Amino acid sequence: MKLAVVGGGSTYTPELIDGFARLRDTLPIEELVLVDPAADRLELVSGLARRIFAKQDHAGKITTTTDIDAGVADADAVLLQLRVGGQAARNQDETWPLECGCVGQETTGAGGLAKALRTVPVVLDIAELVRRTNPDAWIIDFTNPVGIVTRALLQAGHKAVGLCNVAIGFQRKFARLLEVEPGQVHLDHVGLNHLSWELGVRLGGPDGENVLPKLLAEHGDAIADDLHMPRELVDRLGVVPSYYLRYFYAHDEVVRELGTKPSRAAEVAAMEKELLAMYGDPALDEKPELLAKRGGAFYSEAAVDLAASLLGDGGSPVQVVNTYNNGTLPFLPDDAVIEVQARVGRDGATPLAVPALDPLYAGLIANVTAYEDLALEAALRGGRDRVFKALLAHPLIGQFDYAEGLTDRLIAHNREHLAWA
Repeated sequence: MKLAVVGGGSTYTPELIDGFARLRDTLPIEELVLVDPAADRLELVSGLARRIFAKQDHAGKITTTTDIDAGVADADAVLLQLRVGGQAARNQDETWPLECGCVGQETTGAGGLAKALRTVPVVLDIAELVRRTNPDAWIIDFTNPVGIVTRALLQAGHKAVGLCNVAIGFQRKFARLLEVEPGQVHLDHVGLNHLSWELGVRLGGPDGENVLPKLLAEHGDAIADDLHMPRELVDRLGVVPSYYLRYFYAHDEVVRELGTKPSRAAEVAAMEKELLAMYGDPALDEKPELLAKRGGAFYSEAAVDLAASLLGDGGSPVQVVNTYNNGTLPFLPDDAVIEVQARVGRDGATPLAVPALDPLYAGLIANVTAYEDLALEAALRGGRDRVFKALLAHPLIGQFDYAEGLTDRLIAHNREHLAWA
Protein backbone atom coordinates (compact mmCIF):
# COMPACT_ATOMS: atom_id res chain seq x y z
CA MET A 1 0.00 0.00 0.00
CA LYS A 2 1.31 3.43 -0.96
CA LEU A 3 0.13 6.68 0.62
CA ALA A 4 1.08 10.23 -0.28
CA VAL A 5 0.79 13.22 2.06
CA VAL A 6 0.61 16.52 0.20
CA GLY A 7 1.77 19.12 2.68
CA GLY A 8 4.15 16.55 4.16
CA GLY A 9 6.52 19.27 5.34
CA SER A 10 3.94 20.46 7.87
CA THR A 11 4.87 20.40 11.53
CA TYR A 12 1.65 18.33 11.91
CA THR A 13 3.21 15.43 10.01
CA PRO A 14 5.01 13.68 12.91
CA GLU A 15 1.59 13.29 14.57
CA LEU A 16 0.47 11.48 11.42
CA ILE A 17 3.67 9.42 11.29
CA ASP A 18 3.26 8.35 14.91
CA GLY A 19 -0.23 7.08 14.13
CA PHE A 20 0.95 5.22 11.03
CA ALA A 21 3.67 3.55 13.08
CA ARG A 22 1.48 2.58 16.06
CA LEU A 23 -1.45 1.41 13.94
CA ARG A 24 0.46 -0.42 11.23
CA ASP A 25 -1.68 -3.54 11.63
CA THR A 26 -4.77 -1.48 10.81
CA LEU A 27 -3.13 0.32 7.87
CA PRO A 28 -0.13 -1.65 6.52
CA ILE A 29 1.78 1.03 4.63
CA GLU A 30 4.64 -0.14 2.42
CA GLU A 31 5.57 3.29 1.08
CA LEU A 32 4.79 6.75 2.40
CA VAL A 33 5.62 9.76 0.25
CA LEU A 34 5.84 13.20 1.83
CA VAL A 35 5.19 15.89 -0.78
CA ASP A 36 5.92 19.56 -0.15
CA PRO A 37 7.42 22.48 -2.09
CA ALA A 38 9.52 23.44 0.97
CA ALA A 39 12.53 21.14 0.60
CA ASP A 40 14.17 22.39 3.80
CA ARG A 41 11.14 21.52 5.92
CA LEU A 42 10.77 18.19 4.14
CA GLU A 43 14.29 17.23 5.14
CA LEU A 44 13.70 17.97 8.81
CA VAL A 45 10.26 16.33 8.98
CA SER A 46 11.21 13.26 6.97
CA GLY A 47 14.30 12.67 9.09
CA LEU A 48 12.18 12.53 12.24
CA ALA A 49 9.55 10.44 10.41
CA ARG A 50 12.11 7.78 9.51
CA ARG A 51 13.42 7.70 13.07
CA ILE A 52 9.87 7.24 14.41
CA PHE A 53 9.28 4.35 12.00
CA ALA A 54 12.62 2.78 12.94
CA LYS A 55 12.01 3.08 16.69
CA GLN A 56 8.63 1.37 16.33
CA ASP A 57 9.99 -1.27 13.92
CA HIS A 58 7.82 -0.17 11.01
CA ALA A 59 9.17 -1.68 7.81
CA GLY A 60 7.59 0.92 5.53
CA LYS A 61 9.73 3.15 3.32
CA ILE A 62 9.45 6.94 3.65
CA THR A 63 10.41 9.05 0.66
CA THR A 64 10.14 12.76 -0.12
CA THR A 65 9.64 14.92 -3.17
CA THR A 66 8.82 18.48 -4.12
CA ASP A 67 7.19 17.18 -7.33
CA ILE A 68 3.47 16.54 -6.81
CA ASP A 69 3.16 14.47 -10.00
CA ALA A 70 5.88 12.10 -8.86
CA GLY A 71 4.60 12.02 -5.28
CA VAL A 72 1.02 11.00 -6.02
CA ALA A 73 1.81 8.57 -8.85
CA ASP A 74 0.49 5.09 -8.04
CA ALA A 75 -0.68 6.14 -4.58
CA ASP A 76 -3.66 4.26 -3.19
CA ALA A 77 -4.68 7.30 -1.16
CA VAL A 78 -3.60 10.93 -1.05
CA LEU A 79 -3.95 12.96 2.13
CA LEU A 80 -4.22 16.71 1.68
CA GLN A 81 -3.05 18.93 4.55
CA LEU A 82 -2.28 22.25 2.87
CA ARG A 83 -1.99 25.80 4.09
CA VAL A 84 -1.81 28.07 1.05
CA GLY A 85 0.07 31.19 2.06
CA GLY A 86 1.39 29.62 5.26
CA GLN A 87 1.09 31.09 8.73
CA ALA A 88 1.54 34.58 7.30
CA ALA A 89 -1.75 34.32 5.42
CA ARG A 90 -3.39 32.78 8.47
CA ASN A 91 -2.21 35.71 10.58
CA GLN A 92 -3.96 38.06 8.15
CA ASP A 93 -7.15 35.97 8.26
CA GLU A 94 -7.15 36.35 12.03
CA THR A 95 -6.49 40.09 12.15
CA TRP A 96 -8.04 42.18 9.37
CA PRO A 97 -11.65 41.06 10.06
CA LEU A 98 -11.28 42.56 13.55
CA GLU A 99 -10.92 45.98 11.91
CA CYS A 100 -14.59 45.67 10.93
CA GLY A 101 -15.72 44.36 14.30
CA CYS A 102 -16.01 40.78 13.05
CA VAL A 103 -14.34 37.65 14.35
CA GLY A 104 -10.92 36.87 12.90
CA GLN A 105 -10.52 33.11 12.50
CA GLU A 106 -8.95 30.91 9.85
CA THR A 107 -12.03 28.79 9.06
CA THR A 108 -14.98 30.85 10.30
CA GLY A 109 -16.33 34.13 8.98
CA ALA A 110 -14.37 36.38 6.64
CA GLY A 111 -11.04 34.73 7.41
CA GLY A 112 -12.50 31.35 6.53
CA LEU A 113 -13.72 32.71 3.22
CA ALA A 114 -10.27 34.08 2.45
CA LYS A 115 -8.77 30.68 3.15
CA ALA A 116 -11.33 29.00 0.89
CA LEU A 117 -10.58 31.40 -1.97
CA ARG A 118 -6.86 30.71 -1.70
CA THR A 119 -7.22 26.98 -1.21
CA VAL A 120 -9.93 25.58 -3.48
CA PRO A 121 -8.18 26.27 -6.82
CA VAL A 122 -4.91 24.77 -5.55
CA VAL A 123 -6.61 21.65 -4.19
CA LEU A 124 -8.52 21.12 -7.44
CA ASP A 125 -5.28 21.36 -9.43
CA ILE A 126 -3.69 18.74 -7.18
CA ALA A 127 -6.76 16.51 -7.47
CA GLU A 128 -6.53 16.64 -11.26
CA LEU A 129 -2.92 15.45 -11.03
CA VAL A 130 -4.08 12.58 -8.83
CA ARG A 131 -6.85 11.67 -11.28
CA ARG A 132 -4.41 11.74 -14.18
CA THR A 133 -1.83 9.51 -12.49
CA ASN A 134 -4.20 7.19 -10.61
CA PRO A 135 -7.96 7.72 -11.03
CA ASP A 136 -8.72 5.01 -8.47
CA ALA A 137 -6.91 6.75 -5.62
CA TRP A 138 -8.92 8.10 -2.70
CA ILE A 139 -8.39 11.71 -1.64
CA ILE A 140 -8.67 12.35 2.10
CA ASP A 141 -9.02 16.05 2.75
CA PHE A 142 -7.85 17.51 6.05
CA THR A 143 -7.34 20.93 4.47
CA ASN A 144 -9.51 23.70 5.89
CA PRO A 145 -12.18 24.80 5.37
CA VAL A 146 -12.85 21.08 5.06
CA GLY A 147 -16.54 21.31 4.15
CA ILE A 148 -16.05 23.75 1.27
CA VAL A 149 -12.90 22.03 -0.01
CA THR A 150 -14.51 18.58 0.11
CA ARG A 151 -17.56 19.89 -1.75
CA ALA A 152 -15.32 21.33 -4.45
CA LEU A 153 -13.60 17.95 -4.83
CA LEU A 154 -16.84 15.98 -4.96
CA GLN A 155 -18.50 18.33 -7.42
CA ALA A 156 -15.47 17.95 -9.70
CA GLY A 157 -16.00 14.18 -9.65
CA HIS A 158 -13.10 13.18 -7.42
CA LYS A 159 -13.12 10.24 -5.02
CA ALA A 160 -12.90 12.32 -1.87
CA VAL A 161 -13.88 12.25 1.79
CA GLY A 162 -13.35 15.12 4.21
CA LEU A 163 -11.87 14.59 7.66
CA CYS A 164 -11.73 16.70 10.82
CA ASN A 165 -10.40 15.89 14.29
CA VAL A 166 -13.20 17.59 16.26
CA ALA A 167 -15.33 14.45 16.58
CA ILE A 168 -12.49 12.11 17.51
CA GLY A 169 -11.36 14.69 20.06
CA PHE A 170 -14.79 14.59 21.70
CA GLN A 171 -14.83 10.80 21.53
CA ARG A 172 -11.50 10.55 23.35
CA LYS A 173 -12.53 13.17 25.93
CA PHE A 174 -15.84 11.49 26.69
CA ALA A 175 -14.16 8.07 26.90
CA ARG A 176 -11.81 9.40 29.58
CA LEU A 177 -14.69 10.88 31.55
CA LEU A 178 -16.68 7.65 31.26
CA GLU A 179 -13.60 5.50 31.95
CA VAL A 180 -14.17 3.29 28.92
CA GLU A 181 -12.19 2.49 25.78
CA PRO A 182 -12.64 5.07 22.99
CA GLY A 183 -14.03 2.43 20.66
CA GLN A 184 -16.99 2.02 23.00
CA VAL A 185 -18.05 5.66 22.50
CA HIS A 186 -20.20 6.57 19.50
CA LEU A 187 -21.33 10.13 18.86
CA ASP A 188 -24.59 11.43 17.45
CA HIS A 189 -22.50 14.05 15.66
CA VAL A 190 -24.53 16.33 13.37
CA GLY A 191 -23.83 19.48 11.40
CA LEU A 192 -21.25 20.94 9.07
CA ASN A 193 -17.51 21.05 9.43
CA HIS A 194 -16.70 23.37 12.35
CA LEU A 195 -20.44 23.84 12.94
CA SER A 196 -21.55 20.69 14.72
CA TRP A 197 -23.22 19.38 17.84
CA GLU A 198 -22.98 16.13 19.80
CA LEU A 199 -26.68 15.32 20.21
CA GLY A 200 -25.95 12.04 21.94
CA VAL A 201 -23.08 9.97 23.34
CA ARG A 202 -23.77 6.25 23.01
CA LEU A 203 -21.99 3.30 24.56
CA GLY A 204 -21.31 0.19 22.55
CA GLY A 205 -22.49 1.33 19.13
CA PRO A 206 -24.70 3.74 17.16
CA ASP A 207 -27.80 2.20 18.80
CA GLY A 208 -26.35 2.00 22.31
CA GLU A 209 -27.47 3.76 25.48
CA ASN A 210 -27.30 7.55 25.31
CA VAL A 211 -25.22 8.64 28.30
CA LEU A 212 -24.98 12.32 27.35
CA PRO A 213 -27.38 13.41 30.15
CA LYS A 214 -25.16 11.55 32.64
CA LEU A 215 -22.05 13.21 31.22
CA LEU A 216 -23.53 16.67 31.49
CA ALA A 217 -24.82 16.07 35.01
CA GLU A 218 -21.54 14.70 36.32
CA HIS A 219 -18.97 16.56 34.22
CA GLY A 220 -20.81 19.61 32.90
CA ASP A 221 -18.37 22.10 34.42
CA ALA A 222 -15.34 20.44 32.84
CA ILE A 223 -17.07 20.13 29.45
CA ALA A 224 -18.17 23.77 29.49
CA ASP A 225 -14.70 24.94 30.54
CA ASP A 226 -13.13 23.05 27.62
CA LEU A 227 -15.57 24.76 25.27
CA HIS A 228 -14.99 28.19 26.88
CA MET A 229 -18.75 28.47 27.16
CA PRO A 230 -20.99 29.03 30.21
CA ARG A 231 -22.23 25.88 31.94
CA GLU A 232 -25.71 27.38 31.82
CA LEU A 233 -25.63 27.49 28.01
CA VAL A 234 -24.54 23.87 27.71
CA ASP A 235 -27.22 22.78 30.19
CA ARG A 236 -29.95 24.69 28.39
CA LEU A 237 -28.93 23.25 25.04
CA GLY A 238 -28.74 19.75 26.48
CA VAL A 239 -26.12 18.89 23.86
CA VAL A 240 -22.41 19.54 23.43
CA PRO A 241 -21.62 22.11 20.73
CA SER A 242 -18.32 22.18 18.91
CA TYR A 243 -16.00 24.79 20.37
CA TYR A 244 -16.29 26.59 17.03
CA LEU A 245 -19.88 27.44 17.98
CA ARG A 246 -18.44 29.92 20.48
CA TYR A 247 -17.83 32.23 17.50
CA PHE A 248 -21.61 32.24 17.02
CA TYR A 249 -22.87 32.03 20.59
CA ALA A 250 -20.42 34.64 21.97
CA HIS A 251 -19.27 36.53 18.87
CA ASP A 252 -18.85 39.98 20.37
CA GLU A 253 -17.09 38.63 23.45
CA VAL A 254 -14.67 36.70 21.23
CA VAL A 255 -13.96 39.78 19.11
CA ARG A 256 -13.08 41.74 22.24
CA GLU A 257 -10.79 38.95 23.44
CA LEU A 258 -9.03 38.62 20.10
CA GLY A 259 -8.32 42.33 20.06
CA THR A 260 -6.31 42.10 23.27
CA LYS A 261 -3.81 39.34 22.47
CA PRO A 262 -1.51 38.06 19.70
CA SER A 263 -3.16 36.04 16.96
CA ARG A 264 -3.19 32.27 17.16
CA ALA A 265 -1.16 32.30 13.92
CA ALA A 266 1.61 34.25 15.66
CA GLU A 267 1.64 31.73 18.50
CA VAL A 268 1.73 28.80 16.07
CA ALA A 269 4.50 30.37 13.98
CA ALA A 270 6.71 30.63 17.06
CA MET A 271 5.80 27.06 18.01
CA GLU A 272 6.62 25.80 14.52
CA LYS A 273 10.06 27.38 14.65
CA GLU A 274 10.76 25.54 17.89
CA LEU A 275 9.33 22.29 16.56
CA LEU A 276 11.43 22.38 13.40
CA ALA A 277 14.53 22.90 15.50
CA MET A 278 13.55 19.83 17.52
CA TYR A 279 12.90 17.80 14.38
CA GLY A 280 16.48 18.49 13.28
CA ASP A 281 17.87 16.75 16.37
CA PRO A 282 19.12 13.33 15.20
CA ALA A 283 18.49 11.94 18.69
CA LEU A 284 14.75 12.68 18.57
CA ASP A 285 12.81 9.58 17.56
CA GLU A 286 9.28 10.33 18.80
CA LYS A 287 6.82 13.17 18.43
CA PRO A 288 7.67 15.88 20.99
CA GLU A 289 5.19 16.90 23.68
CA LEU A 290 5.12 20.43 22.26
CA LEU A 291 3.34 19.08 19.17
CA ALA A 292 0.20 18.51 21.26
CA LYS A 293 -0.11 22.29 21.63
CA ARG A 294 0.15 22.77 17.86
CA GLY A 295 -3.37 21.41 17.30
CA GLY A 296 -4.71 18.46 15.35
CA ALA A 297 -4.95 16.08 18.30
CA PHE A 298 -5.85 12.50 17.28
CA TYR A 299 -5.70 13.50 13.60
CA SER A 300 -3.45 10.51 12.91
CA GLU A 301 -5.84 7.99 14.43
CA ALA A 302 -8.79 9.42 12.51
CA ALA A 303 -6.77 9.39 9.28
CA VAL A 304 -5.64 5.80 9.77
CA ASP A 305 -9.19 4.68 10.51
CA LEU A 306 -10.59 6.41 7.43
CA ALA A 307 -7.86 5.27 5.05
CA ALA A 308 -8.08 1.69 6.33
CA SER A 309 -11.84 1.60 5.69
CA LEU A 310 -11.59 3.16 2.22
CA LEU A 311 -8.76 0.86 1.13
CA GLY A 312 -9.70 -2.37 2.88
CA ASP A 313 -11.42 -3.85 5.90
CA GLY A 314 -9.19 -2.57 8.67
CA GLY A 315 -11.04 0.54 9.83
CA SER A 316 -14.16 1.16 11.87
CA PRO A 317 -17.37 0.61 9.90
CA VAL A 318 -18.88 3.87 11.22
CA GLN A 319 -16.93 7.12 11.35
CA VAL A 320 -17.60 10.86 11.42
CA VAL A 321 -16.67 12.29 8.01
CA ASN A 322 -17.55 15.05 5.58
CA THR A 323 -19.49 13.82 2.58
CA TYR A 324 -22.53 14.54 0.41
CA ASN A 325 -25.81 15.07 2.24
CA ASN A 326 -27.90 12.95 -0.17
CA GLY A 327 -31.13 13.48 1.74
CA THR A 328 -29.71 12.95 5.23
CA LEU A 329 -30.70 16.45 6.32
CA PRO A 330 -33.90 17.02 4.30
CA PHE A 331 -33.72 20.80 4.55
CA LEU A 332 -30.39 20.86 2.63
CA PRO A 333 -29.70 20.07 -1.03
CA ASP A 334 -28.34 16.62 -1.78
CA ASP A 335 -24.98 18.03 -2.88
CA ALA A 336 -24.37 19.94 0.34
CA VAL A 337 -21.46 18.50 2.31
CA ILE A 338 -22.34 17.61 5.90
CA GLU A 339 -20.35 16.21 8.82
CA VAL A 340 -22.09 13.21 10.36
CA GLN A 341 -21.65 9.57 11.28
CA ALA A 342 -21.34 7.51 8.11
CA ARG A 343 -20.72 3.94 7.07
CA VAL A 344 -17.34 3.93 5.36
CA GLY A 345 -16.00 1.28 3.01
CA ARG A 346 -14.32 0.77 -0.33
CA ASP A 347 -17.19 2.55 -2.07
CA GLY A 348 -16.91 5.66 0.10
CA ALA A 349 -19.06 7.13 2.85
CA THR A 350 -22.82 6.80 3.30
CA PRO A 351 -24.34 8.96 6.08
CA LEU A 352 -26.42 7.28 8.75
CA ALA A 353 -29.96 8.48 9.29
CA VAL A 354 -30.32 11.56 11.49
CA PRO A 355 -33.43 12.35 13.58
CA ALA A 356 -35.33 15.56 12.80
CA LEU A 357 -33.27 18.46 14.11
CA ASP A 358 -34.41 21.21 16.41
CA PRO A 359 -34.79 24.45 14.41
CA LEU A 360 -32.13 25.95 16.68
CA TYR A 361 -29.56 23.78 14.91
CA ALA A 362 -31.24 23.25 11.54
CA GLY A 363 -31.62 26.99 10.96
CA LEU A 364 -27.96 27.75 11.52
CA ILE A 365 -26.88 24.76 9.44
CA ALA A 366 -29.07 25.94 6.56
CA ASN A 367 -27.76 29.50 6.84
CA VAL A 368 -24.10 28.48 6.83
CA THR A 369 -24.70 26.01 3.99
CA ALA A 370 -26.10 28.88 1.90
CA TYR A 371 -22.96 30.87 2.70
CA GLU A 372 -20.81 27.86 1.68
CA ASP A 373 -22.66 27.67 -1.65
CA LEU A 374 -21.72 31.28 -2.34
CA ALA A 375 -18.20 30.84 -0.98
CA LEU A 376 -17.53 27.94 -3.33
CA GLU A 377 -18.92 29.94 -6.25
CA ALA A 378 -16.54 32.77 -5.38
CA ALA A 379 -13.61 30.37 -5.07
CA LEU A 380 -14.33 28.76 -8.45
CA ARG A 381 -15.27 31.84 -10.47
CA GLY A 382 -13.80 34.80 -8.60
CA GLY A 383 -15.03 38.36 -8.71
CA ARG A 384 -15.58 41.05 -6.11
CA ASP A 385 -19.37 40.77 -6.24
CA ARG A 386 -19.29 37.03 -5.49
CA VAL A 387 -16.99 37.64 -2.53
CA PHE A 388 -19.33 40.36 -1.26
CA LYS A 389 -22.41 38.13 -1.55
CA ALA A 390 -20.73 35.30 0.34
CA LEU A 391 -19.76 37.68 3.15
CA LEU A 392 -23.20 39.25 3.28
CA ALA A 393 -24.76 35.77 3.55
CA HIS A 394 -22.58 34.71 6.48
CA PRO A 395 -24.52 34.83 9.77
CA LEU A 396 -21.52 36.36 11.56
CA ILE A 397 -21.47 39.29 9.11
CA GLY A 398 -24.82 39.91 7.43
CA GLN A 399 -24.67 43.72 7.27
CA PHE A 400 -23.96 45.77 4.16
CA ASP A 401 -21.28 47.99 5.71
CA TYR A 402 -19.48 45.05 7.24
CA ALA A 403 -19.57 43.04 4.00
CA GLU A 404 -18.32 46.00 1.95
CA GLY A 405 -15.41 46.69 4.26
CA LEU A 406 -14.48 43.05 4.59
CA THR A 407 -14.60 42.50 0.82
CA ASP A 408 -12.06 45.25 0.19
CA ARG A 409 -9.78 44.00 2.95
CA LEU A 410 -10.01 40.37 1.86
CA ILE A 411 -9.02 41.17 -1.70
CA ALA A 412 -6.22 43.55 -0.63
CA HIS A 413 -4.66 40.98 1.70
CA ASN A 414 -4.99 38.04 -0.70
CA ARG A 415 -4.34 39.57 -4.10
CA GLU A 416 -1.23 37.46 -4.73
CA HIS A 417 -3.30 34.29 -4.28
CA LEU A 418 -6.32 35.33 -6.37
CA ALA A 419 -5.83 34.88 -10.09
CA TRP A 420 -8.78 37.14 -10.89
CA ALA A 421 -7.88 40.05 -8.57
